Amino acid sequence: MPGRKLITLDEFTIQETRKFPQATGELSAILRDIGLACKIINKQVLKAGLVDILGSHGATNVQGEEQMKLDVYADQTLVNVLRNSSECAGIASEENDEHISFDDEYSLNSKYVVLFDPLDGSSNIDVNASIGTIFSIYRRVSPLGSPCTEADFLQPGNKLMAAGYVIYGSSTMMVYATKLGVNGFTLEPSIGEFCLSHPSMKCKENGKIYSINQGNTNKYSDGTRAFLNYCMEENKEEDRPYSHRYIGSMVADMHRTLIKGGIFMYPADKKNKNGKLRLQYECNPMSFIIEAAGGVSSTGNQRVLDVEPAELHQRVPIYIGSKKLVAKALEMHS
Repeated sequence: MPGRKLITLDEFTIQETRKFPQATGELSAILRDIGLACKIINKQVLKAGLVDILGSHGATNVQGEEQMKLDVYADQTLVNVLRNSSECAGIASEENDEHISFDDEYSLNSKYVVLFDPLDGSSNIDVNASIGTIFSIYRRVSPLGSPCTEADFLQPGNKLMAAGYVIYGSSTMMVYATKLGVNGFTLEPSIGEFCLSHPSMKCKENGKIYSINQGNTNKYSDGTRAFLNYCMEENKEEDRPYSHRYIGSMVADMHRTLIKGGIFMYPADKKNKNGKLRLQYECNPMSFIIEAAGGVSSTGNQRVLDVEPAELHQRVPIYIGSKKLVAKALEMHS
């Protein structure tokens, strides 16, 4: 907008750091490095139809899922940028079996580790639908000066220092949360910078949009089916039926839920007894963001952020979004 002062991601993180005299700036530096990696990934996403990065890579990840070429590119980009940053002790990625420890002198003394889903919704790549990158940052629990260990990555979500996502859509946007709140930055292509566009984001207390793979209805529990019927039935006093929206990319579905309110669900079903989404790469970071914005997140039995992870690629069910709508879903679920 004319006359409006642009605040870049770098400027904003520096301003936030000044609120804490004891801050060293490492966390802010990692956020900026992730922003850089995602700008590199975004360039490839924008020209996906012009270069050989569409389609299958010919391999599968640890979950047995077919890797897409852009999945692999995004993963390598994030690993390389964070390895070179010297502010990160190591990473864990949805695409890799185990965590990766960085062993240079600076990384060994870094306080933080990063987990990420390099390209969420990659099955949508070939049809040009929105995809994204999800990340989370923990303070390591292993001794400084030594390589990071798996224990650094197997912390519950309530220990998160920051989490966020980048959505590659009609515009490219980075949303990240700390304990201070949630802020959104839109990539300004003319200057190549993420600029503050959505300050102090809040999730509405209620909503009229429910997001779930409704094609799996017959596999869901009686309680989940009852909630879907509640959403679909007509009730003029409560302004129902609600609208159903489902993209199949958690980043895209959660971005809409954060901005417009509503609920996103990926419950357990007959085929996936423990749900399908990953606790450490998808559910914890998104739950941290939505709670920082005033929403709630649950597995159906407990707060997602309180789940003690047992393995890097653990899966959990999730009900996440506006307080009142999630409460209704959990009431029927139980």
